[in-house]
Amino acid sequence: ALDGQILEEGISEAGALASWTAAATSYSVHGLAMLPFYIYYSMFGFQRVGDQIWAAADQRARGFLLGATSGRTTLGGEGLQHQDGSSHLMAATIPNCKAYDPAFAGELAVILDHGMREMMVEQQDVFYYVTLMNENYAQPDLRPGAEADIIRGCYRFGSFAPTGNKATGEVILMGSGAILTEVIKAAQELARQGIAAAVYSVTSWSELARDGAACQQQAIDGSAAAMPFIAQQLHGGTGPIIAATDYVRAVPESIRAFLPEGRRYLTLGTDGFGRSDTRAALREFFNVDAQSITKAALYLLKAA
Repeated sequence: ALDGQILEEGISEAGALASWTAAATSYSVHGLAMLPFYIYYSMFGFQRVGDQIWAAADQRARGFLLGATSGRTTLGGEGLQHQDGSSHLMAATIPNCKAYDPAFAGELAVILDHGMREMMVEQQDVFYYVTLMNENYAQPDLRPGAEADIIRGCYRFGSFAPTGNKATGEVILMGSGAILTEVIKAAQELARQGIAAAVYSVTSWSELARDGAACQQQAIDGSAAAMPFIAQQLHGGTGPIIAATDYVRAVPESIRAFLPEGRRYLTLGTDGFGRSDTRAALREFFNVDAQSITKAALYLLKAA
């Protein structure tokens, strides 16, 4: 609405989340549907008011929680307590929370559009957690038809083939959020070294894990089990898979059981407290920069 409201509640996560919950449940409490967007430092959400978020989920809240300047390497200059390496791990524990870590504006637009339709048109009892960045980098157009894959959690961003000579190996590189740009740089470097690299943007690790768990349960129950979506996406290749994020390794580890069988899988993440420094230095420190991703890929190829 053009006459909608913006609330600025100061440094009070509990108060702000209470306002968000009131708006997010007004469709059932007052018969007036609202769609609140609460934007905050990503580290000061689930880690500080996680019990309130769980209570909002229990009340069937609908809305968007936006974790800004997310990741462990994006806010080095503001001190360690601002660095978020775990919010996506916590978000995954709430059944009706759909968590996304988009890298590009086009991905974000698809997620917001789908979320608004799901909550306001389809009347689904879900809410969204979406992490955001403030880093400046090129925003490519989405390839046609990528929208459905973005919502399911992963789409093929592109392939990087060696120029002028035959590939001596192939790898799959997966990344999300702020670290996807490092993954793309690593793919370009590997191509220069004669190695073909396919890059996948993971928009939601938790949605991929939930899909895999559902397919697994179908198999346990004896029904015709579908192939996990992430296995479908990566099916057909032979090379090792490397995943890199700005979060603890447990986040990309959550999909390990649902990858194509027989494929080597290595995760890179930001486990630890970290330190205050530049983004480039922090990513090198945590081994999630382009050079570290390249080294990891070469290591897996050599060990194969």
